[in-house]
Amino acid sequence: MHERPLIQLIVASTRRRRRGRPIAGWFASVAAARDDLTVEITDLAELSLPLLAEATPPMDTTSRDPVARDWSDTVAAADGYVVVTPEYNHGYPAPLKNALDHLFGEWGRKPIGFVSYGAASGGARAVEQLRQVAVELDMVPLRRQVAIPRIWAALDERGVLRDPPITEAEAMLDDLVWWATRLRAIRTGAAVGRGATT
Repeated sequence: MHERPLIQLIVASTRRRRRGRPIAGWFASVAAARDDLTVEITDLAELSLPLLAEATPPMDTTSRDPVARDWSDTVAAADGYVVVTPEYNHGYPAPLKNALDHLFGEWGRKPIGFVSYGAASGGARAVEQLRQVAVELDMVPLRRQVAIPRIWAALDERGVLRDPPITEAEAMLDDLVWWATRLRAIRTGAAVGRGATT
């Protein structure tokens, strides 16, 4: 078990010329500067998960496609997640729903945060939908999120955020570490330590 919680940063968009990867890179750099978590980036565009074609019993990896089995191992190893997602037509990308639905038990009793981007709302409607899915998958969606509005102007010509929302990112990471640490202790039966009461 990692001493520090392992957080998977999931890049949801698989479109060409997407903006999610540079945003994920920025968020990962904020997370990597901290000493209370470990962060890894998982890019759905590089994963090539097959479209889910049949129901898979929870935690039954034997009947899964090999890529799906690798995805199961990746998700199961993490103590929490941050999804970097755009908003498409008031929703989130289909590859993300496919990736979520491929698994069930691997997600359970772990926190999930959201970094969204889009038009004026900054992807808020996509996150509203994702919160419902996260609850059904037995995850703990964080109240705080990072939303980047007007994405077409938010990145410069190099793909760097002009005005990165660092305060919001740090606040969400504080919550993520708090939940990830405590939920991992409960899952593993370990002692949580001082300040762990309700």
